[in-house]
Order: sequence, then structure tokens, then C-alpha cells
Amino acid sequence: MRRAQSSRAGLVASTVVASRPAAALAAAGVTPRRSRGQNFLVQPRVADRIVALAELGANDAVIEIGPGLGILTERIAAASVRRLILIELDERLAARLMERYAGDARVNVINRDFLSLGRDEIAVGAPLKIVGNLPFNVAAAILERLAAWRGEIVRMVLMFQREVGERIRARPGSRDYGALSVYTALYWEITSHFRVGAGCFHPRPKVDAEVLAFAPRLAAPVDAAGERAILATIRAAFSAPRKTLRNALGRTAGLPAGALDAALAAAAIDPAARAATLAVEDLSRLAEALMRARAAIGDRDA
Repeated sequence: MRRAQSSRAGLVASTVVASRPAAALAAAGVTPRRSRGQNFLVQPRVADRIVALAELGANDAVIEIGPGLGILTERIAAASVRRLILIELDERLAARLMERYAGDARVNVINRDFLSLGRDEIAVGAPLKIVGNLPFNVAAAILERLAAWRGEIVRMVLMFQREVGERIRARPGSRDYGALSVYTALYWEITSHFRVGAGCFHPRPKVDAEVLAFAPRLAAPVDAAGERAILATIRAAFSAPRKTLRNALGRTAGLPAGALDAALAAAAIDPAARAATLAVEDLSRLAEALMRARAAIGDRDA
């Protein structure tokens, strides 16, 4: 009976959020702040589509980042998931969610900035799914932080500013391809995406949004030293994206020119290529070759 009552209350609340978002925010005492990237999703059909993409099951634990007015939360809670952790920075919105889900033992509201949370502060166990309409101003940073949680995550459905979403899913050689594209491909595969118009939010942002669904990449690095080497290579290669790889790496690789050329040859990488033409597999090979080259120089100097 409690779950049925909760579902009916959620339907009413969802209707209020969709039809009168300004009133819902005013009732919570919240004035949207651009500095926090607060653009609240108010289109139920988009919310339905996002939650459907998460493919929720009874055994899933879910973390929702930035639940705001709860339009996604209602749908996640209705899916009878095992656990639901809501991480909300705004204390008034967090209090509203705490009051609303006080009778649901599955739901825990954390009034914190997600970027301030350590992985060990939230122990929910696998399978873990992440859902969120991410604040536009810190969305890329949140995506990078989630890489540390990938051992338990089986799926993520996240919303980004459109241009950020396009950079995340960009392919080598395309205009939008860059370090964020490679970093994402190192850990995740994009399984689906769709655009969300600016009119689906309150207040209305100046740009559209994009929803991306992620699955963990099975070949993601597991060795800590190797992972650090790949990340360092990505940063170095894209530090001067218009320069050739030989020139970009020459400033940061810490290798004599001859050793750098040998490492590029060993990785089957053209020294005259630009970073934007290389896939994550290419940069992984290059990172390994650079590690071997440094080790060889260290052995000679020992």
C-alpha cells in the first residue's frame, strides 16, 4: 500500500514539476543558480526515456547525481531498485527529497558535492548504475571522477551540455575529437545517445543537451602504473593538439630525440601525425613504448 501511495504522490509531483517548475522551486525556496549549473529537466517524456535507457532491475543499486526536483528520482524509485542514493548539492532541494522519501528505506539522500565524495564513502555494491542530469559546469569533471568507480558500475545514463556530449563521443579525426574523447574511450563505450532541446529545462539554457548511455569498457587498464602512463601520454599528446606528435611529446616525454623516435616507431605511430588522429588503442601502445624507452635509459644509467 505504501508503494502504491508513493507512486500516486510521485505522479502528482511530476505533473507539478513539469507544468509549474517555477512554483515547485519557489515552494522549495530555491532560486536557480548559474554558478551551480542548475537547469532542471521538466519534460516527463525525456525523463521516461532516460530511465528506460538505464535498464533498471530489482538487484540494481542506483546513484542519481543532481536529482534536483526529482523528476528522474520518481521513475527510478518506481522501478523497485535495491538501493537509491541521491546526491544533491543544494541543501533545500536535498531537504525536500529527504522529506519526500522518508518512508522509503531504499532511498538515502546525501547533501554533498559529488566531486567531494570519496568512493569509500558510498558502499552500495555491484551491480551499480549511475543516472543524472549533470550540472553543465562540472559534468566533464564528474565523468572523469566516475572512472574510479568503474569496478562496480555496469551502466551509466548521463546528461551533458550538447557540445560536451559531442566531444565525449567523438571519433578520431573528427572536429570534436580531443583529450576528453580519448579519456572516455579508455574506460567506457557509448551505447546510445539522444539530444534534448533547451526547452525541456527550467530555466531554459542557451544550448541543447545530450544524453549518453555508457557501458564499462572490458579492456580498461587494470595495472596502476600502466594506467598512469596512458593518462600521462594522453595529456602530453593533446597539450599542443596542432603540433605533430613528435613535437608535442618532445616537450614532455623526458626522452632524447632518438629514443622518442624509436618509441614512436615501436608503437607504429607516425611522428608527423596529430593527436586528434589517434584512437585510444594507438595511445595505449605509445604509452607502453614510452615506458619501455624510459626503462631502457634508466637501466643504462644505473
